[in-house]
Amino acid sequence: MRSLEATGKTVEDALKSALEELNLTEDRVEIEILDEGSKGLFKIIGSKPARIIVKEKRNSSYEAKKFLSEILDNMNVKAEISIQDEDNLLKIDLSGPNMGIIIGYRGETLDALQYLVSLVVNKDQSQEYKRVVLDTENYRSKREDTLRRLAEKTAYKVKKAGRSFKLEPMNPYERRIIHAALQNDSSVETFSEGDEPYRRVVVTLKKA
Repeated sequence: MRSLEATGKTVEDALKSALEELNLTEDRVEIEILDEGSKGLFKIIGSKPARIIVKEKRNSSYEAKKFLSEILDNMNVKAEISIQDEDNLLKIDLSGPNMGIIIGYRGETLDALQYLVSLVVNKDQSQEYKRVVLDTENYRSKREDTLRRLAEKTAYKVKKAGRSFKLEPMNPYERRIIHAALQNDSSVETFSEGDEPYRRVVVTLKKA
């Protein structure tokens, strides 16, 4: 984030000068007053200018939208970017034609873009971490439903066959959905094995 020290006859004058130099409005900055200044005797003798530090506020929505716009332009993909900034969560939704390109095979492209946006938004480690969720065409919700059905189907197979079943490799987010879907099942349990990116969930019978 950009910041600078500014001076002026008054704090207001110093702020005005800083905003002009940064090309920002007052709602986009944080202000630290170092010295309010003084007029001195007869407004001349012993006068001191006001000194302030003006720092650009974090604008996660702007940073995310700017980054995604550049990526989409390079991919020759036209999409509208809708962003909701809710405390420590940034929800981003893309809409437009050919969103299948953005989703990729089993959401791999969407996950990769989400990861990159998260890096951009959280590059300033002095700021509170902001979680990023990138979605399009309600893919996240549909994928969660698919994974829950897969978990239930696999649990049924394990109980019927009396042996463990390994699922396809998944990312950490998808593995958590499988674990959560079966955590209250009295007959089966789950664990993960293998190394990323080939780590997978194993569904097995609970030990008596």
